[in-house]
Amino acid sequence: MFNSCRRPLAAMLLTIAIPAFAADKTKTKSATEDTSPSYDQPQPATENLDLTMYQRIREEGLAHSKIMEYGSALADDIGPRLTGSPNMAKANAWTRDQLTAMGCVNAHLEDWGDFGMGWQQLNTWVRMTSPDTAVFIAQATPWSPSTNGAVSGEAINVNIQDDKDFDQYKGKLAGKIVLLGEMRDVPPVDKALFERYSDKELEEIAEYPVNDRGAADLQTRLRAYMQRYKMVDKIAQFLSDEKAAAVIRPSRDAKNGGGSGGTIFDDNGAALGRQPYLADHKVKVPVVVMAIESYGRVFRLLQAHVPVTLEMDVETKFTGDHEHGFDTVAEIPGTDPKLKDEVVMVGGHLDSWIAGTGATDNGAGSIVAMEVMRILNSLGVKPRRTIRIALWSGEEQGLYGSRGYVKQHFGYAAPLTTPDQSALPEFMRKTGPLEVKPEQKLVSGYFNVDNGSGKIRGIYLQENAAISPIFAQWTAPLKDLGVTTISMQNTGGTDHLSFDAVGIPGFQFIQDPLDYESRTHHSNQDVFERLQPADLKQIATVEAIFVYNAAMRDLMLPREPLPHPELRDQKNAPLPNLFPGAVPPTDEKK
Repeated sequence: MFNSCRRPLAAMLLTIAIPAFAADKTKTKSATEDTSPSYDQPQPATENLDLTMYQRIREEGLAHSKIMEYGSALADDIGPRLTGSPNMAKANAWTRDQLTAMGCVNAHLEDWGDFGMGWQQLNTWVRMTSPDTAVFIAQATPWSPSTNGAVSGEAINVNIQDDKDFDQYKGKLAGKIVLLGEMRDVPPVDKALFERYSDKELEEIAEYPVNDRGAADLQTRLRAYMQRYKMVDKIAQFLSDEKAAAVIRPSRDAKNGGGSGGTIFDDNGAALGRQPYLADHKVKVPVVVMAIESYGRVFRLLQAHVPVTLEMDVETKFTGDHEHGFDTVAEIPGTDPKLKDEVVMVGGHLDSWIAGTGATDNGAGSIVAMEVMRILNSLGVKPRRTIRIALWSGEEQGLYGSRGYVKQHFGYAAPLTTPDQSALPEFMRKTGPLEVKPEQKLVSGYFNVDNGSGKIRGIYLQENAAISPIFAQWTAPLKDLGVTTISMQNTGGTDHLSFDAVGIPGFQFIQDPLDYESRTHHSNQDVFERLQPADLKQIATVEAIFVYNAAMRDLMLPREPLPHPELRDQKNAPLPNLFPGAVPPTDEKK
């Protein structure tokens, strides 16, 4: 997930009413009588649910799960999967082969285009050699260059907030190891790092506050975002020009004080530059992120005018300037002569950051999607519509994999190329009107998991009100599994947005937070041990039922009106796909 904890941008949830499950006796017009797409036709008041299949899916998903085997193979054997890296290529190949082995057809990799530099971390260490010896917790930031062997140098603290601050450091940094930034507060961990939603919290999520604060607040945040990253680019060039030996950045804080105790967060927010994966934005000075307690010790010594000598070795490897990104795609073919060309999609992003092994972000969503396909294949399901899995890369840098796939297959709103717009990151640029392709009308919906390994408590509707009574009926038999809440809110931060942006219903599930926000998101603690087996079994079971229902119902899922992104600025509406790979410039985690 490319943003912090994916809190909703607006809240609008409905409490589920438990309906009866009698088959709907009222027939809507058939496809032969109504030539409009089935998602535009009147939806039945009562869903025709196959409760026997509910039970079969539950039995297979809860009692015969393979999900932790997938989890270990992905996190332990392959490891971190930075987009464009050799490990990402291994993960693409492994998932393709696993999907073939479980019975999926047409398993293949789809090239979404030139990403940038391939990179991997081979080894990183940092230690203090005077006034005392100490070994520190640190890792290279993504796309950092190597030190080309161990380097030793005097530590110096540099704090640059605006242009006037550069002058005081000119001529003073050559050969120095730079601590970049002030020491932050390290609050005590006085709340649990691991938590589940309470009934009260779910009730609060069920409220829909109507206000217009978000748009104005967003514009302020966007300005702060651009100012911050323009300054970071200036700092990066300055440190290179001044011939600093290396840079150390302090690890950021997390919810409930989780950014301490040896946990480090290592993503684009720690890297020294806005797009360090592009050759023309390549970082020229080795950069590491260090545990806040380690950073604090050196910082305090320097504040007390005690000379500190550090030694460090950053060993990294670049594998090419123009590595392409790939998505893993496979299918269970549809069998209904009239519906088999229609598609229900399930997925998650396969790429990760590099400090841990990408187990919860988003190995969890990837292995859940694979387990959904395994469950349905194991049961010999013959869906009416085609069921397609897609595992994305490039999500952490801005939804590149899913956006590329959607652009190639379903539609695209091209960003404007005027000089003022070309100077902005693509996700902030104005666009022309949305142009949709014929395949766009064939996708019933896309289901995504990317909030860690906490069990599903409900689903976000992206303000698609017509689908609320449908999902209410789907989830009622799952109440004993903890699935109780339907949310009308827009939730952001991950790949369902790529589908929503072109008018295809895209859904992200409500999940128990566990320690995702506090400890594992983009951190060195994002490892296999943070996966919760019982929760993952529940997630796969619930998602398999959603996918099955969507593939079997007579009509496609209802849609909202087609988006008009070219009118976005006139309406002052929030922009999608914010803050790729970094924490937004606000105290909120979103």
